[in-house]
Amino acid sequence: MLVPSPKWLDAGDNAWQLAAGTFVALQSIPGLTVLYGGIVKKKWAINSAFMSIYAFASVLVVWVLFDYNMAFGPQWFPFLGTPSPALSAAFSIGQATIPAAASGMPPIQFPMATLIYFQFVFAAITVIILAGSVLGRMSFRAWVLFCPLWMTFSYTVGAFSLWGGGWLASMGVVDFSGGYVIHLAAASSGFVAAAMVGPRLQQDREHFPPNSLLVTLVGAGILWLGWNGFNGGDPYFANADAGAAVLNTNTATACGVLVWTLCDKMAYGKPSVIGAVNGMIAALVAITPAAGYVNGWGAIIIGVCAGIIPWMSMNWLQKTKLMMKVDDTLSVFSTHGIAAITGGLLTGILACPQMLEYIGTEKDAPGVNVTGLIYGNPHQLLLQLYGALFIIVYNVVITFIILKVISFITPLRMDEATLRVGDDAVHGETAYAIGVEGE
Repeated sequence: MLVPSPKWLDAGDNAWQLAAGTFVALQSIPGLTVLYGGIVKKKWAINSAFMSIYAFASVLVVWVLFDYNMAFGPQWFPFLGTPSPALSAAFSIGQATIPAAASGMPPIQFPMATLIYFQFVFAAITVIILAGSVLGRMSFRAWVLFCPLWMTFSYTVGAFSLWGGGWLASMGVVDFSGGYVIHLAAASSGFVAAAMVGPRLQQDREHFPPNSLLVTLVGAGILWLGWNGFNGGDPYFANADAGAAVLNTNTATACGVLVWTLCDKMAYGKPSVIGAVNGMIAALVAITPAAGYVNGWGAIIIGVCAGIIPWMSMNWLQKTKLMMKVDDTLSVFSTHGIAAITGGLLTGILACPQMLEYIGTEKDAPGVNVTGLIYGNPHQLLLQLYGALFIIVYNVVITFIILKVISFITPLRMDEATLRVGDDAVHGETAYAIGVEGE
């Protein structure tokens, strides 16, 4: 007698995990692809969108060849798993497990193929977020080399350390869905990349109007709703904590949009659509490390803070003479880096022990949770600070090394003639058949 699946496979968990992974994939393709294509000057629309598409494709290839097991496989070092392919039939359809972290969670009830894909889409969006720092001038040839190298030598270390059962997880540092692993890593590396690649043309830095705000808003909307899979999928089960994470994500984001818009109105006299998008992104990032660990009040506090602190960073700190030396095209430093630190540290303060990721039974009751400072555990805040410092320092160093090596092979920045023309010079294509050249 045939059965559709083994007894360990739960159809609901598997269906939700595949759906959540698809939602996260939509954040990249088409989400950030069209957001980038719309938010940049017209002459860079194709190049910016294509950087996203290329990153998505190249990451998947190295992910299944060796990076997945470096991030989630058997421990090789305290900060890295053992490189090996994730391609065999037996491996793909067997029961999912994260060997070094298995003791801290219930048995996963879907196959390895689902887990590999789910974690791939997180990996892919990380390097796509990083691209926001260098839009409008990084050589596409250098980007081709950078994506698989950065994924292999940078992302896998943070992922294993925090999610794969590595040393930071063993210490008790938590990151529910990627505030540190994804956003802080992308912002730290992106800032170094922006400094090393060099700035856009001065005329582009001074005048860089979005070629389509409506297209940008389409991308932003996909990003917001796609985050339901981003944070809702990370318990690895279609459980109560997944529902709470989705609700917290949307609550915090709504607060972030409103507060950022208010800050723009107070500072500049007008509410800004671009500002609202930045507030949305900052709040999504800030709630990410905390989504399943805080209650609704915590989500509101994080959303409000995400509308204020990253706004101050973008509008004040990044406009200082010192910070202006680095041309961070989309202010990834503020909307992802500062927002991630804000959310990560607030997790250490606001994590509520009644928010159970997994329910305990008998002597294990009440289950797996995190307790923050306001509930009597000040040590968690210190742990969150340690985690942030490691991610920042490691990514700064490894990104510098990767780009320095690439610079010996090909220039990191396009030449001046190409920068003046844009997409047509790089790809032989333009975004629109009508309009004034370059605008």
